[in-house]
Amino acid sequence: MNKKRRPYTIILLTIFILISACSNKTKETSEDIQEMDEEQITVFAVSTTLSVEGEIKDYLQLNGDVTAKTTVDTFADTAGKLNKLFIKVGDTVRKDQIIAEVDPSRPGMTFASSPVKASISGTVTQVPIQIGSQIAPSQIIAKISKMDEMEIIIYVPERFISKMRTGLSAIIKTAAYPGEIFTGSIQELSPVVDQISRTMEVKIRLNDMSSKLKAGMFVEVKIITEEKSGIVKLPAEALINRFGEYYVFVLTEDNESNERHIAEKRLVTPGLRMDNQLEILNGLLGGEVVVVRGQTLIENQSMVKIVSTVDPLSVSDEVQ
Repeated sequence: MNKKRRPYTIILLTIFILISACSNKTKETSEDIQEMDEEQITVFAVSTTLSVEGEIKDYLQLNGDVTAKTTVDTFADTAGKLNKLFIKVGDTVRKDQIIAEVDPSRPGMTFASSPVKASISGTVTQVPIQIGSQIAPSQIIAKISKMDEMEIIIYVPERFISKMRTGLSAIIKTAAYPGEIFTGSIQELSPVVDQISRTMEVKIRLNDMSSKLKAGMFVEVKIITEEKSGIVKLPAEALINRFGEYYVFVLTEDNESNERHIAEKRLVTPGLRMDNQLEILNGLLGGEVVVVRGQTLIENQSMVKIVSTVDPLSVSDEVQ
């Protein structure tokens, strides 16, 4: 070899070695970055449930009082002194039974006692007078009620009057019997609205004339104002409302991992909401996997992992 060309050969070999080294280094760096990208993918932990197709009921919750459907006041026929009383609260009386006597005598004038007769057959629920009291014809001697016919009276605010109609079902509960449910339906609507309270009186007939409910009891009443069936519903907590948009996250499978899923942002139109149940008018089908916990941390196409599942809502809607 020509000695003059040897230095050039050495230089060329050196350049070749350097280029090869750089190429290998670049390849290794690219692979390392790819591995780091895969390791740095954020996977969010979420809880899910299934949307269901079923029914939902809207109701109005109010308070009311149990009263006897028929209550009649009994009066004396004449003024005088009540000298005899034959009844007490809780007694059962017959129509025209003598329940008291009034002495109409005056100073210098003596008259026979005037009997006070029961106006109807029933149970004595109130005796507001005592023996020896001076009685006027306008004064109540006793209240007599038919206890086998009970009803519940509630007062509905004016803004809800449009929802009221006879025949609507009612769910009734009382603190006297925790966990026990009584049922009834609207029997009568007042034709007027009270000008002071701005409420309308509504009477509810009990389906079961149970002796457990006593006149004067305070009760909690839920009036079923609307029933929908064949609708899609899910827990209300799954819904997100941001910047005027309503949406939920629906999961799809990740082809690269059986443990990971992709969260798809799904715009929906919410409908009726009762308790923890939410009706979805459109944007969602029954049987889809929806995120109910952890959805506030994720965005569209986020990678997630299911850590727990929540039982789906019941297809039926039993108002309690």
